[in-house]
This record gives sequence, C-alpha cells and structure tokens, in this order.
Amino acid sequence: MPTISMFYGILVAMFFEDTDRHNLAHIHVRYSGHESVHRH
Repeated sequence: MPTISMFYGILVAMFFEDTDRHNLAHIHVRYSGHESVHRH
C-alpha cells in the first residue's frame, strides 16, 4: 500500500494492485488509531 501523503499525523495511502482482496482502487486514511476508507 503506497503512501500518498503524510501530514499532521494523518496517513493517506492507496490500494490499487491487491485485486485478490479488493476489486477497485481505493484510498485509506489513518489517524491516531482510526481508519476511513473511500471507494469510488
């Protein structure tokens, strides 16, 4: 999972080649033990 950006403790990463577990490319955002996922 490549990191796209890190700022103020927020990590933004993208899944795009893991087609066995994920059908579409999507973004993960992590901060302080919490995670959000954005799928198109």
